[in-house]
Amino acid sequence: MALMESESGLCGDCGHLLSETTQAEAEFAYDASITKCHACLAGARRVAAHQEDGGKTEGLKVSVFRRER
Repeated sequence: MALMESESGLCGDCGHLLSETTQAEAEFAYDASITKCHACLAGARRVAAHQEDGGKTEGLKVSVFRRER
């Protein structure tokens, strides 16, 4: 219950406190970085190939594994 109360004030995307991030003066107070996860990229490529072959994505779960060297 305490976890739910604690998380209820957090942005569902970035995880920061909405009471702080929604203030007008916070508009330029944050920065962001981009990181490419190659494991996630492999999963995204596999889903794209599945869709191109006519596959549906509803309920689709993707398992990513490291290839053996």
